[in-house]
Amino acid sequence: MPHTQRQQVGSRGRCSSPLLPFLLLLSLAAQPSQAAIHIPSNYHISDLKRPPMITVQPESVTVFSVEDLVMSCEATGNPLPIFRWTKDGEEFDPGSDPELKVSERSGLFAFYTLSNSMESLKQYQAKYVCYASNELGTAVSSEALLNTDVLPSQQKEKKVTKNSEEGSSIILECNRPQSSMEPNIHWMDWNLHHIQLSERVVVGKDGNLYFAHLTTEDSRDDYTCNVQYLATRTILAKEPITLTVNPSNSLSKSKRPQMMIPTGSHSTYHSLRGQTVELECIVQGLPTPKVSWVRRDGEMSESRVTKDMFNRRLRFSNISESDGGEYQCMAENSQGKATHTYTVTVEAAPYWIKEPPSQLYAPGETVKLHCQADGIPTPTISWTINGISLSATDKDSRRSVTTSGSLILKDVNLGDTAVYQCQASNKHGNIITNINVYVIELPPQIMTEDGITYTFTEGQKAVLECETFGSPKPEVTWESGSASSLLADPRMKPLTNGVLEISDVTHDDDGSYTCSVQNTNLSINAELEVLNRTVILSPPQALKVQRGNTTIFTCLALVDPKLGSPLIQWRKNYQKISESHIDGKYTMDGPDLKITNVEADDEGMYTCQVITKHDMAEANGTLTLWDRPDPPVLLQITDPKRRAVTLRWTPGDDHNSAVLEYVVEFEDQGLKESGWEELLRVTGNKQRVSLPLWPYMSYRFRVIAINYVGKSSPSKPSEIHNTPAEAPDNNPEDVRSESKDPETLFITWEEMDKRNFNGPDFKYLVLWRRVVGSGPSWQSNYTRTTPFTVNDIGNFSAFEIKVQAVNEKGEGPAPDPVIGYSGEDVPLEAPMNVGIILINSTTISVNWEAVAKETVRGHLLGYKVYLTRISSRSHHRGRRSREPESTLVVETGANEEKKVISDLRPYSHYALAVTVFNSKGEGPQSETMSFKTDEGVPRPPMSLMLDSPSETEMTLHWTPPAQPNGVLIGYLLQYQQIVESDDSPMQVETIEGPVVTHLTLRGLDPHSQYRFFLRGRTDAGDGEPIMREGATTLDGAPPDTINLSPGENLVNLSWVAKKRHRNFSFQIYYLNTNDGSKEKKTEKINSSQSFYQLQGLTPGSDYHLRFTYSNITFWKTDIKTDGTGVTEVQPSFATQGWFIGVVSAIVLLLLILLILCFIKRSKGGKYSVKDKEEGPMDSEARPMKDETFGEYRSLESDLEEKRTASLPSLGEESKLCSEDNLDFNGSSAMTTELNMDESLVSQFSRPSEGPEALQGLPDNSPLNPTAVSPATNGMPNSVTILD
Repeated sequence: MPHTQRQQVGSRGRCSSPLLPFLLLLSLAAQPSQAAIHIPSNYHISDLKRPPMITVQPESVTVFSVEDLVMSCEATGNPLPIFRWTKDGEEFDPGSDPELKVSERSGLFAFYTLSNSMESLKQYQAKYVCYASNELGTAVSSEALLNTDVLPSQQKEKKVTKNSEEGSSIILECNRPQSSMEPNIHWMDWNLHHIQLSERVVVGKDGNLYFAHLTTEDSRDDYTCNVQYLATRTILAKEPITLTVNPSNSLSKSKRPQMMIPTGSHSTYHSLRGQTVELECIVQGLPTPKVSWVRRDGEMSESRVTKDMFNRRLRFSNISESDGGEYQCMAENSQGKATHTYTVTVEAAPYWIKEPPSQLYAPGETVKLHCQADGIPTPTISWTINGISLSATDKDSRRSVTTSGSLILKDVNLGDTAVYQCQASNKHGNIITNINVYVIELPPQIMTEDGITYTFTEGQKAVLECETFGSPKPEVTWESGSASSLLADPRMKPLTNGVLEISDVTHDDDGSYTCSVQNTNLSINAELEVLNRTVILSPPQALKVQRGNTTIFTCLALVDPKLGSPLIQWRKNYQKISESHIDGKYTMDGPDLKITNVEADDEGMYTCQVITKHDMAEANGTLTLWDRPDPPVLLQITDPKRRAVTLRWTPGDDHNSAVLEYVVEFEDQGLKESGWEELLRVTGNKQRVSLPLWPYMSYRFRVIAINYVGKSSPSKPSEIHNTPAEAPDNNPEDVRSESKDPETLFITWEEMDKRNFNGPDFKYLVLWRRVVGSGPSWQSNYTRTTPFTVNDIGNFSAFEIKVQAVNEKGEGPAPDPVIGYSGEDVPLEAPMNVGIILINSTTISVNWEAVAKETVRGHLLGYKVYLTRISSRSHHRGRRSREPESTLVVETGANEEKKVISDLRPYSHYALAVTVFNSKGEGPQSETMSFKTDEGVPRPPMSLMLDSPSETEMTLHWTPPAQPNGVLIGYLLQYQQIVESDDSPMQVETIEGPVVTHLTLRGLDPHSQYRFFLRGRTDAGDGEPIMREGATTLDGAPPDTINLSPGENLVNLSWVAKKRHRNFSFQIYYLNTNDGSKEKKTEKINSSQSFYQLQGLTPGSDYHLRFTYSNITFWKTDIKTDGTGVTEVQPSFATQGWFIGVVSAIVLLLLILLILCFIKRSKGGKYSVKDKEEGPMDSEARPMKDETFGEYRSLESDLEEKRTASLPSLGEESKLCSEDNLDFNGSSAMTTELNMDESLVSQFSRPSEGPEALQGLPDNSPLNPTAVSPATNGMPNSVTILD
């Protein structure tokens, strides 16, 4: 078993190594010549033999009583070891000694005495060594020393009395018993209170009580020295000492310090490494001296020493060789000082520097046992085999000892198995360690499991394990599933421990690998899975943030799905960041790290780590605090010139954002109300600039720095700088004439900036002259502002004009003249020879002759064509007379003499005139010309309604086009089935005659939807269509499912009405099966209601329900009402006779009112006599024949009807008797459900369609619901509107 045993001779404490498991993990030594074997824990082997190993060493002991003599030794091994002993180097058999008793059990041997006399134990004082042996070798224990001693005892003493004078020193002796044990000393009084110790009163290492000087308070008769032995748990109290201190008259005489212990000025102290050493200096003197310690040959380490007993002792708890040297104690008071020097010499018993481990070896290997020890003096190294010295064994050339003490065994075989002992000795003792060299042969085994899958990411080093064990060491080979050789790939590296390393793995390395043991049939397979490496797609950026703001680092990564969700860890300057829940400084949300209230402490490098179970990717970003720059300082004006100066400045702090540019601003001291204005900008690397200046100005300058964050505050202003006055450099710009009034010349220009005045007394010199007629002489005048007006100079005459700047220093440069005109007037004449050419029914071409230029009296801007539609060409003059005239004005350019005008109304009468205009206005109109447009195609019909009389029929109702654009001669109907392929054939019906407004189509497919296109026709062709979609209405059918919800005296019934089906009436027969009453039935119920409440039932009763139509039962069921049975019905006002009478009277009155309304409708409907007698109508809006439909209705009336929830008063005859109110759709007690598709809704959205839009609709039209009885609940019987 691999283990190291050691014990220092003479130690009283145990130093044993616990038993370790023998089956240890396989390891390979660094040197190929020595390969120690460690058997893995999962290696399968039975009954492995193990060399002996001492687990509990025999202990050195001092015997004070017969019970203390026990010497034991424990060891392990397989087979169990046999024990033997030596005494002072001679063989010793405790079992043969009649005064000793031996105790043996598995792995333990102990002996103890049977004697009752301490005198007989002295023969056993000696050094003992334990030997534990089995067939693999012998282990040797450390030496154990056995001594005998008597217990300290109380000796009879005489009472001691001491007298001394005040101020003198004294020693009270303890006289402790002689013993091998070191006692603890306690000075106490009769009451067992400790004597108060101080710098003046101390206890020495010898146990005596020392007084540096006496006081009268020291007098007492109970100074008792108590000697405590911890090992034997005894305390010996010495005889009390009486001390009498006599007062002295010579107290004023102080005393110099003197050493009480030690005496003299120098001492030498010898110690061993690891011991506790105390240096002592006890002094006398008056006043009490202060004691200090120094090391004379170097610096004294305070961590190596402690000071006790009021600085009178210097303690080394674990002294080492470095503590050797000279130490001086110094005692000092007001009278002088005293010193004593200790020379400390430290030697060392042997101790181990390097111990060879116990190991297993294969035959043929070379074993090197390196054994190194140190001590003072230097110890000698010796080797034994199984406890026998090398010199006493047979010589073997394979075995040698180096000068450094190492033992080398070459080409080991099974016979070299033994326990080797390395022993180090010097004059202070010896130490020994046991090393097991176990040469063994073991069959090979593969320790790694078969079929392990190893997962790595791209670029990693893959490690495929194939742990083997055997002696000699097995050799393994690796093969891959691919045909290529592993050794041919430099990335593949088989290691000596069986591991296959693949550097920089790729997806091509995926697959199966086989590890085999050479010369055996042992092998395992391993699967390598290579995943995509984790990649950070969007790493944290280098952020620059202003103080107090919030910033966000983002870290987006691409992770292989097989790696699972990654952990994103943030670090700042390599330190982990945790989310802040208290101050909210750091918030982590997915890939984002949010940092709030950024301060200077937040600057640094931030690292995003994306961690998966197989790899990690990281990226860095930085956070820098930046801000607007500080303003420049120390502005200086240098190099002044007539119109320029140089401005210099010193930059301020840029706060981590480089200055991009500087802005130089100026303030005009003469116009301070203008404030600071920008003069120019320079790049951020400049610190000076030459500034261009205006004459006659007083300047102050300041500079602003700009970086990426923003602008700095302005710098402090510079000193004032003044420039001299000069004549103007330029004249006003944009000189022009803006004359509006006749007979005037209105001259204006752009006012010059005051900075361009260049001097005092600034004004404008205005000059003008006619272009033709008055010669070259200029007229002029001065003015200080613009404009300047010249009167009485004629209409629209051309002038040369110019304006010059002037101040007291002189005039500006000579200006160039510009042409201006005096005021315009309206044109005098109209265009002549206006002609019209008809291009088509909606387009004409107009032409005319240009007017004479002088008659325009201004700038010709163009011509205006006035085009007025007078009426339609229809023969119905009454209708035309009511049409309002509309005029269209078309403008042309100044050089145009003809114009094409489109979008005219076909079949209309128009009047046309032309004018000329300038900026002052229009001239007279030309002679009015009339023309008429040709007939065109109609606009779409105003409406198209669909009605389905049966499952195969569809009736179309329409109103004529609002704009027939000619004489309507009929209609064209096109329709087709709606199919997914949208290629069904188009059916065509030609309708002759303009008065036809409905058409019934038969033979339609009841299961199909249709699309209808209707166009009006004139002689010019077919017009634009109106389109509708719809389907026929199916015959009524009973509901498929009826839901019932019983109550106490009622049951609620609900069902889903079938779409596209006509209304269907049915009845409910219900029979109470509990009271034997007759079957009852309800009134007829309309299927469109979707809900019905059957009332008047008995609580807690069973009912049988039958649903029938046309004497056919289509559904039946049984129900039970809620409640506990028949209870007495409390009378209510609904059953009272007076209430029934009132309700009957109201119903009778309503019936009479309805009859009167029907009579009124039959006499004229909703139209007044005035409407009926109005003159003949235009062909564009011919009414439908009365026999076709009973009346016209508008959508507004329907909507109004649905909005009305209360009955009208009898006085409102016009509303009460309207068809709207005869239709019960608006009743608040009934619900109308009418589904319209978008195409139907669109029929009501045309703003131009008035009440005529719905004229001629039949009573059962989908858009003209029929008045129905309450039983139908307001639902039409023949309407089908498809969703």
